[in-house]
Amino acid sequence: MKKLFLLLLPFAAGAIYAQENDTIQKKNYGKIYGSLESNSQWYLNDKGRGLNHPEDPFRSNNYLLVNYQLGGFTAGVQVEAYEPNALLNYNPGFKGTDLGIYFASYKTEKFEFTAGYFYEQFGSGMLLRAWEDRALGINTALRGGRIIYRPSDNVRLTALYGRQRSGFDVANGDIYGFDSDFNVSQLLNFQESDLSFGLSYVGRYENVDLPDPNFHSLTSMSAFRFNFIHDAFYVSGEYDYKIDDAVLDAQNNISNDFVKPGNTVLLNFGYSKSGLGIDATFRRIENFKVLSERIPTATGDLQTTSLNFNDKVLNFTPALTKQHHSNLANIYVFQAQSKVDFIDPTKMKAGETGGQIDIFYDFDKGSSLGGKYGTKVALNLSSWYNLPGSYRAVPADYSTSFFGVGEKYFSDYNFEVKKRLSDTWLTGFEYINQYYNKDWLEGGDKVRANIAVAEATYNFADNKSIRLEGEHMWADADKKNWAGGTLELNLNDKYSLYVWDIYNYGNDDPKKQTHYYNMGGAYRIGATRIAANYGRQRGGLVCVGGVCRFVPESTGFTLNITTAF
Repeated sequence: MKKLFLLLLPFAAGAIYAQENDTIQKKNYGKIYGSLESNSQWYLNDKGRGLNHPEDPFRSNNYLLVNYQLGGFTAGVQVEAYEPNALLNYNPGFKGTDLGIYFASYKTEKFEFTAGYFYEQFGSGMLLRAWEDRALGINTALRGGRIIYRPSDNVRLTALYGRQRSGFDVANGDIYGFDSDFNVSQLLNFQESDLSFGLSYVGRYENVDLPDPNFHSLTSMSAFRFNFIHDAFYVSGEYDYKIDDAVLDAQNNISNDFVKPGNTVLLNFGYSKSGLGIDATFRRIENFKVLSERIPTATGDLQTTSLNFNDKVLNFTPALTKQHHSNLANIYVFQAQSKVDFIDPTKMKAGETGGQIDIFYDFDKGSSLGGKYGTKVALNLSSWYNLPGSYRAVPADYSTSFFGVGEKYFSDYNFEVKKRLSDTWLTGFEYINQYYNKDWLEGGDKVRANIAVAEATYNFADNKSIRLEGEHMWADADKKNWAGGTLELNLNDKYSLYVWDIYNYGNDDPKKQTHYYNMGGAYRIGATRIAANYGRQRGGLVCVGGVCRFVPESTGFTLNITTAF
């Protein structure tokens, strides 16, 4: 009964706040606003896959965010309930019901002051990004203080101090930061161009229990970035540097024998005009996973640490690859390789180098390839490699070259066509060629896969449609071939239904030739959305925006509720 009360507490509080909000505003006492989110699963036994549900088959993650604003003053709290436990494979620090974040801020025309928890990003986030993504179980807010100063429209200065959130607690490292943004277009009298640049500094202060450490307690990191736009062309870049610091070994320990600096280079450039878009990104990372604590917290067996849950990671390193909507194209997904990882003497990594290029083109309506409604085509190419150089296992050391490539991690080459056949029919086709070096990335076979996806959408009316998708993967290793299909029905602005299935018919083990089926729907009314589904979860990586978390195999019911007030 107590657990049920704690689970329902955020929703009861949200209802009270929503009811009182109008009264408060009418008396000119400011306004209250926020959101509610609940993600629940009921795990079931699945004899077909030999799965038994966990000891607590019902698990739920719940979030109540309430903000109060009066003039330039804003304060807020976020209550979180993980009852009776968090969903499978979430950070073990998320347990029970407690106050997750709280803050108070005051903003004027030029200044903004914040105390408590806050989110922040410097530049691309490669140096620092404190953020939240509930689907990934990430909340790396900083608890401390921040001051933002805007002396003019062209200058923004930020100074901060804090400790990074970890579960319902904070990490041991003290984080200091300074960031600056300058737009010099007006100063240089640019009429058709825009030029801005920024400088950043982040320091992590942490004493470690190590006699005569061969590195500083304060790890200093800095960055320079720029962004230039002229007409349809743009180019941006960023360089980040970290001073010498202890490197984690294969057992996630540190010593005086393995101390290295780190750096990143990020370049992006492109062109966009008149139906043509070209965007290219290059990135090189060497030893640049920035942690708010040097040694990850053990959460079970030796191989399970807080790094497995993206915990205590201070910077943001998304995989720069296409985010596919196809189920089969998301079986082998790439995670950015930003840290030194000596798996064994034959597999030693110091980071990654590679990039991707996107090309979009719209064939005009009435042209030979555009037809009556036009045709959209897109080409995406991405490849990622280990850094080239010399590596030594004992004693651990490495020396890398800036140019060139090492062992290939991953590639994804894909081509997509979208074609409207009539006012009611929209079709699409995509071909994807993937290479996934599972041996180096997570252990297993190297996989080469070809995927074909075809879809068609029929619109009955402006708010009513049916969508059918079929897909197939030909793979030469691991679980081999897959086939899948999806059927979606949007009845109106409020109701939608779907059913899909992916079938691993090519698995060499007949007992593992499994159907991963799912069926469900969603209901929307105003700012509220309720979604439910039943089906099988394929074990592997679940990714949002190029950042991933591992989920285990499971079967059961899922209920998601979100609302804003």
